[in-house]
Amino acid sequence: MVGKGSVNHNSRKFKAENVDGSRTHLNIDYCNEPIKKIYHELFDEALKRYNEKQTRADRRIENYYEKIRNSKQEKPFHELILQIGDKENMSAESKNGQLARQILDEYYRGFQERNPNLKVFSAHLHMDEATSHLHINFVPFTTGSKRGLDTRVSLKQALAAQGFKGGTRGDTEWNQWVSAEKSALAFVMERYGIEWKHKGSHEKHLSVLDYKKQEREKEITVLNNKLTEKQDEFRVMIDRIENFDNGERALQNLDESIMNGPEYQLTEPPAMMSARTYKAKFVEPLIARLKSLLSTLFARYFKAVDSYHRLNITNGNLYRENEMLSKINSKLKSENENLRSEVKDYKLLRKVFGHKQIDELLEQARNIKGRKRENPRSR
Repeated sequence: MVGKGSVNHNSRKFKAENVDGSRTHLNIDYCNEPIKKIYHELFDEALKRYNEKQTRADRRIENYYEKIRNSKQEKPFHELILQIGDKENMSAESKNGQLARQILDEYYRGFQERNPNLKVFSAHLHMDEATSHLHINFVPFTTGSKRGLDTRVSLKQALAAQGFKGGTRGDTEWNQWVSAEKSALAFVMERYGIEWKHKGSHEKHLSVLDYKKQEREKEITVLNNKLTEKQDEFRVMIDRIENFDNGERALQNLDESIMNGPEYQLTEPPAMMSARTYKAKFVEPLIARLKSLLSTLFARYFKAVDSYHRLNITNGNLYRENEMLSKINSKLKSENENLRSEVKDYKLLRKVFGHKQIDELLEQARNIKGRKRENPRSR
């Protein structure tokens, strides 16, 4: 479920009536950073860049956290709460409750890696209430924004950057992400022999194979974005090298101008003009123009040569990165096709042999796997 978020309650700075203080030491506090500190870390540099561009004082933002806190479009942070079972079958004081603690802990360890655009600043696993449950508080952010700060708060864009593209009203980025996180939790649960029972819900949930496929698709989306960025950088480098080549042609034209242009030629001395006057009026100004021109040309030339070599090195590195990303992308697409095929075969088996028979076979396979874990010598 999604909560309003009470960091003080989650960190046990104050205790509600339903908290058993004798079990608080069993809680896990993963992190508990002040949210304003997180805002400074994430947005201060972007805020500085934004304010420097503003020509009107009333458009400057003095405190980004306060701006978001008073916003009607975005929240300063979001909270996710996860729980396995209920107090009847997964009581925090029971053996199952300890198992739930282990599963939730393993799930959380991969949360930030799965969600690089959701900055977690407060996370707590509670064992001192009726059931084991996990609170995760995070700030969603997006980078490279063309509107407002280039790095800013946006739940929609943060999830889109992680591969969740909204569709219909009921298929928003948020709903897709929540479904994926439920499946990530179910994926851990399955390894501990706990099946996900979809109680009172008509949402479309993901099987483990579907979840794997979706994760591959998200990786492909991220890689495609990186590939596009590298291709853009590659094109910029090509343009800059072409500009250098154009500059080289301009230098050749300038060379011809110096050789033949009238402003760089000495005129015949007028009649009755002394050599000293001719030198002061015509020769010395021409020499000064030539010296100035040569000094400027040499400075620009050496700078251009240095830039040219560095650009070529960067260009080569970008080309190799593009090649590597293309190979990784191709590999992920192939893995995704295999997963699609596995999902199709799995659904076909359920259709041909019936859901009940396939579920029984899967249960037998899990039991055999579980026994092998408990008795490794029997292998």
